[in-house]
Amino acid sequence: MKKTWNRSLGQSASTPDQGMRWLPTTCALCRVWGDSVLCPACRQDHARIVPRCPGCAHPLAPGLTRCSRCAQDGPGALAACLARVAYAWPWDDIVARFKFHAQPAWARELARLMLDDPQIATALAAADGLIPIPLAPSRLRERGFNQAAELARQLGRRLRRPVRPHALLRRETLRTQHELDRAERQAHARLAFAVAAQERPHIAGRHWVLVDDVMTTGATLQAAAQRLREAGAASVGAVVFARTPAPSAQHWLAEPM
Repeated sequence: MKKTWNRSLGQSASTPDQGMRWLPTTCALCRVWGDSVLCPACRQDHARIVPRCPGCAHPLAPGLTRCSRCAQDGPGALAACLARVAYAWPWDDIVARFKFHAQPAWARELARLMLDDPQIATALAAADGLIPIPLAPSRLRERGFNQAAELARQLGRRLRRPVRPHALLRRETLRTQHELDRAERQAHARLAFAVAAQERPHIAGRHWVLVDDVMTTGATLQAAAQRLREAGAASVGAVVFARTPAPSAQHWLAEPM
């Protein structure tokens, strides 16, 4: 079997589906030698599964099921949104390597971490398929790959769920989401997406899960979900690798179980 060497992660990159072990490498965080880019100890220390609000994916205090804002506002176009980790060290650094430093092979390890969470694994397994959040054409040309599509492919491959990377189209915009406040993000996102005409027959009547690397305010996911619902999707959920921390403690207020 032919192998190639993945310089970005220091691992064998051939056929991830054929059960091959990675060549010896060091953990990207603690530098201990092993056969994984993230060692078990670092996964335990930095990727513990915590209860999160199914509406906004912020952490919840024990015994609570939903934050007060989501209980008041309702789910919107998204049936649920799940996140694996907080967008804080070391994951903000790793996501930056993944998407800004030409290291798409990180998708494999991040997908493995996501599927460690039973909620995420169950939601993905129950879906009819996965749809990654697209990049604008200029951003895709600049980066060379769509990190959400790479994550979706890895997740879909492991769960044998179809992935439709071209279901959503993203228009060019003059400003990026991180430059905008919450209200501006929502207005901006509503204009950003459309469902590809040839994809509409595949979308209608089915249950889909959107996939992205990072969720900030949720405006992008809500806007994309709304377009899919308008195209006839029976339901739309979302899973992301990382969720930016809540700006205040208000998200810890929730309805009792």
